[in-house]
Amino acid sequence: MNDIPDWIAAAREHWRWRGDDRPAFAAVPRPGQESVWDYPRPPAIVADPREVVVLWDDVEIARTRDAVRVCETGHPPTFYLPAADVDHAYLEAASGSSFCEWKGPARYWNLRGNVRAGGRVLRGAAWSYPRPLAGGERLAGRFAFYASMLTCLVDGVRAEPQPGGFYGGWITPELAGPFKGEPGSEGW
Repeated sequence: MNDIPDWIAAAREHWRWRGDDRPAFAAVPRPGQESVWDYPRPPAIVADPREVVVLWDDVEIARTRDAVRVCETGHPPTFYLPAADVDHAYLEAASGSSFCEWKGPARYWNLRGNVRAGGRVLRGAAWSYPRPLAGGERLAGRFAFYASMLTCLVDGVRAEPQPGGFYGGWITPELAGPFKGEPGSEGW
C-alpha cells in the first residue's frame, strides 16, 4: 500500500470515521446485530457462506454460497459473487467507469434480457473490479449487483438497497446504521 499515487493517498486520508470509534449519531446495535460503524477503513473483505441469490424479476442471475462482503465504515456490506456463479448470458459491458480509492477502477455491466426476461436491458445493474488495488485482490473475478434494481436475497431474506443511488450496499436485518447515502451523510 506504500506504492500508491499521492492522489489516492489523499483520497484515503480524508475519511474521519475509520471503524476505531463509533460516532455519537450511530445506532446502538441490538443483540445479533453489527454496527456498520465498527467496520474498518480500509474495508475488510469477509467470506460469507450464506446463500446469496440475485433475481431479475423471476429470472435467476446468480446464486452462490461463496460470496464475499466488503465491509467499510458507515456502509452496509456490498456482496461480491464469483463469476462462476453468475449467469453470463445476461451480462454485457456497460459504458462508464468509476474509481474507488480502496478497490481501484470499476467496470460496469448491463443486464440484457433474453425472451424469458422480456428482451429488456437493465443499464448499470452490476459492476466488477477486474484489476483491484492491493488489498482488494479477493474481488477480482467477482460481480456485485445493485439491490435497488434487482431482488437480492441473503439466506432467503430480501436485502434493501443502500440509500443514495450510487452506493451498492445491501441492508439486511443484522445491520445497525445509519448508512452512508442517507440525507446529510455526505461528510461521513
